[in-house]
Amino acid sequence: MSRRGSGGGSAAVQFGIDIYKQIRAEFEDYRHAAYEAASEACRGRLLNERGRKAGKDAWDLFIGNEAHARAYASEELIEFWATHPRITVAAYERQSLDRHLYEAGAAA
Repeated sequence: MSRRGSGGGSAAVQFGIDIYKQIRAEFEDYRHAAYEAASEACRGRLLNERGRKAGKDAWDLFIGNEAHARAYASEELIEFWATHPRITVAAYERQSLDRHLYEAGAAA
């Protein structure tokens, strides 16, 4: 069985991998900024008592699912999210992928 192209790999697959890596890097930038803004607004009080007792890391509240995040978030953080919506990785990926595909199509 022979492969097409000189690189032996699929250009479409490589394009997808490259976009995925870029989106994940962008998400980490977003996550860092969201964490810093929340930490400042909440004066560092991001975990509730349950989260502190369980040894949770507040950083993880900005990547996990909504139920997990709200189970361990402080009241201040939940109030912050009411005006600064928390975006999940999946939602960020969908939004960014749409943007990347639009830009790739517009550039072609």
